[in-house]
This record gives sequence, structure tokens and C-alpha cells, in this order.
Amino acid sequence: MSTVRSTLPDTTRKIVGEALQGALVDLVDLSLVAKQTHWNVVGPRFRSIHLQLDDVVATARAHSDTVAERSAAVGVPPDGRAGTVAAGSGIAKVPDGWLRDGDAVRTMVDALGAVIVRTRERLDEVGPVDSVSEDVLIQITRDLEKHHWMFQAENAG
Repeated sequence: MSTVRSTLPDTTRKIVGEALQGALVDLVDLSLVAKQTHWNVVGPRFRSIHLQLDDVVATARAHSDTVAERSAAVGVPPDGRAGTVAAGSGIAKVPDGWLRDGDAVRTMVDALGAVIVRTRERLDEVGPVDSVSEDVLIQITRDLEKHHWMFQAENAG
């Protein structure tokens, strides 16, 4: 069995690999949290929130694929297995059962906020050593901050 070799120095590959693995775990869990919330949201704003949650799922899934492929490209095998995600995610557990629309929005604001904070921390680590991986994390942050803003606006007023 051959391995993928990177042109990055080993110390850089380690920093980048850890950051990308952490981002992958958070993004996979974010997609699951959004889908769980999508299935269980109830209330007068059901339809708009239900559809908005699918947008988050699509964003998280697309970025998780990009992150996993970037990790593989730098020679670090990505790990998106359920146990790895459960053990490493920075997102709080979603409440069981039906979620009133306002509670569903708060759940997503909190989940998105947690992932954004962790992604920004990873940016601080990766930025000085690998601008290509930094760019991937910047795109994730941009998209998640947009969703975060939109969910916060959902409960404003």
C-alpha cells in the first residue's frame, strides 16, 4: 500500500493535518445537527427554518468534502467516522424530540457559533504555515458566518 506524500515539511503537515481534521469533524457534526433539527422543528416558522436548515446541511457537506480532500492532498488521511466525529466535535448535543422554531434557531446559532470560533482558532494556526489550507478555512468561516447571521436575524425582535 502506498501513501500520499506531501510537499509540505513534516511540521507544517502536522499543523495543517490537525487543523483540517478538526474542521472535518466539526463540519460533519454540523451537517448532522442541522439535519436533526430540520426533521424536528415545529412551530409557525416551520417551513422557512426547515428550508434554511437544508442550506446549512448543503454548506457543511460541501465544505467537509473540500476539507477531507485537502487533508488527503497534504498526505493526512481524513477521518469522518461516526466515533471520531462524536469524540471530537465542539458542538453541543441537540435536544431530544420536537424543537419549537425559536429553540431550533437558538440551537443552530449556538452550533454555528461553536464551529466558527474553532475554525477561526485553526486559521490562526494554519495561516502562518500554509496559505492554501488557510484559504479553505477562510471560505468555511465566510459561509458559516453568513448562516450564523441569518439564524440570529430569524429570532431578532
